[in-house]
Amino acid sequence: MGDSQSWTAAPAAAERARSVLAAAWSCAVTAEGGREEFVGAHSVDEDGRVLLSVPEDSALVAAAICAPRGEPSAVLEFADVAPVPVRNRIRTRLWLAGYFVPEDGHLAFTPTRIVLRPPSGAVVVDLDEFAAAAPDPLALAEAQLLTHLADCHPDAVERLTRLVDHASLHSAVRVQPLAVDRHGLTLRIERNRAHGDVRLPFHAPADDVGQLTERMHVLLTQAAAASCPRALQRQRTDGDR
Repeated sequence: MGDSQSWTAAPAAAERARSVLAAAWSCAVTAEGGREEFVGAHSVDEDGRVLLSVPEDSALVAAAICAPRGEPSAVLEFADVAPVPVRNRIRTRLWLAGYFVPEDGHLAFTPTRIVLRPPSGAVVVDLDEFAAAAPDPLALAEAQLLTHLADCHPDAVERLTRLVDHASLHSAVRVQPLAVDRHGLTLRIERNRAHGDVRLPFHAPADDVGQLTERMHVLLTQAAAASCPRALQRQRTDGDR
């Protein structure tokens, strides 16, 4: 169940895909030799090629050598998992179909089709846009930033709910920070039997953690000037009984 509040100033699909790749620690590879899971074994070059280090006896190596050169022969799957415990922690899935080429002691994967699947539905990512895009500048720091916000500043999260439309907070039992990027912060609003996400856009993009701190201060200042949502107030009161 989603919320009516719109997602403003969100990253483009190509940037989001590159961010998932940059932050992901594991991937699943499906090829002629079957399906294998790899942890801490991939990196990404500037053009978006995935460089995968695999054991020499991996069936994937043989499949890459035997596959027709340049023809799609494998699918890589990445999961973007929320660092803060929430319902349905997989925020996005990313699939890359393409082919491997043995190169300098690893397998270099060139994508020929890219599909990004956020909760709103699957999106086919343009290959040229993907190659030209860069990851969000906060992608590698996001996990630490969100866990710090949730664990050390729950009062700030509570204050930010004052910027959320009252209807979106109806029957809310918990609100957690779900995602942050240079364009804004996303909150996960959990109810007894459903949940929804609400986007709080920054007034300007944040290109580093220092700028993010300033953007968050602006949001908190705006929240301080807003009235506390009655729905959440009532829910807290009921929970205290």
